[in-house]
Amino acid sequence: MPEKLKALLEAYEELGKKLQDPAVYSDQKEYARLAKEYANQEELAKKAQAYLQALDDIQAAKELLHEETDPDTKALLQDEIANNEATLPGLEEEIKIMLIPGDPMDEKDTIVSIRGAAGGDEAAIFGGDLFKMYEHFAEINGWKIEVLSASPSEAGGFKTIEFKVTGDKVFSVMKYESGVHRVQRVPKTESQGRIQTSTATVSVLPEADEIDIQIDPSDLRIDTYCSSGPGGQGVNTTYSAVRITHLPTNTVVQSQDQRSQIQNREVCMEMLRARLYEKELERQQEEEGAKRLSQIGHGDRSEKIRTYNQPQDRVTDHRIGFNGTYNGVLTGDGLPDIIEALAAADRAQRLAKTV
Repeated sequence: MPEKLKALLEAYEELGKKLQDPAVYSDQKEYARLAKEYANQEELAKKAQAYLQALDDIQAAKELLHEETDPDTKALLQDEIANNEATLPGLEEEIKIMLIPGDPMDEKDTIVSIRGAAGGDEAAIFGGDLFKMYEHFAEINGWKIEVLSASPSEAGGFKTIEFKVTGDKVFSVMKYESGVHRVQRVPKTESQGRIQTSTATVSVLPEADEIDIQIDPSDLRIDTYCSSGPGGQGVNTTYSAVRITHLPTNTVVQSQDQRSQIQNREVCMEMLRARLYEKELERQQEEEGAKRLSQIGHGDRSEKIRTYNQPQDRVTDHRIGFNGTYNGVLTGDGLPDIIEALAAADRAQRLAKTV
């Protein structure tokens, strides 16, 4: 461990020197990449320095203890040794976690899609509740939400809603929400007071830019049509809505909620890049013989990941058996606790594979 940490600190210092190089500074793209890497390594470097300093202090105190004759001074040195030795296991555990290879997509913003599944109107209402939950969760984290496309339900909520979440390391957190969400409650539309089970699927994709995914314009079929949602007098008379089909993969995206055809087209291209990026990742993982997504981690969309039980005032995440309160989680306030538990389980799983 000490030799590895010394090498790590040397690399960190070398990275700092590169940032002071005028040639690097003149290349803003390279400078930004190195600056981000330097910032990401800062906390690990601090922990490594603290670990090595504790080892040095222990060694120095032991050498003095061997030569010291005064009882009071020897007692102080022994206390110093004990205190430093007590800090080492905790520091070592923190460093091990920091050394776990990160997901390269964690830094990305996300495109989230919620679709009402089994349960008819109640599924759409539940989809709307999930969207409100994520809205408040984004507010807690200081993130921004932008609705890209929505299909409201007459009963309330959304048949489908697609939105972008931007902020600090959004995908590293939101990826745990991908999967099937199930609710058990008495619907607002139920007059007999019977409990109904409904589901909604949540898809969380890392936002892909043009560098990640190259799209040949000749592979696209672009259709325009009249918007059908709210938007003013001209909404049904102008062809502002856009549907784009990626012909090689038959991937279809559409948007009608923006003010102009140009804006709807930009939104469609964002969604298309994200979906093609996901397909490319799936292909790569299949070639490597790996499972697409781990049980703890992203949660496949065909997998039931969480149940919201209103009568029992309980929310259960089935991947880790974590329980929270119905109102606490669905309002968004209790969601951070579940996410942190999932992230901790994910870290433990990955740490076990690296040890």
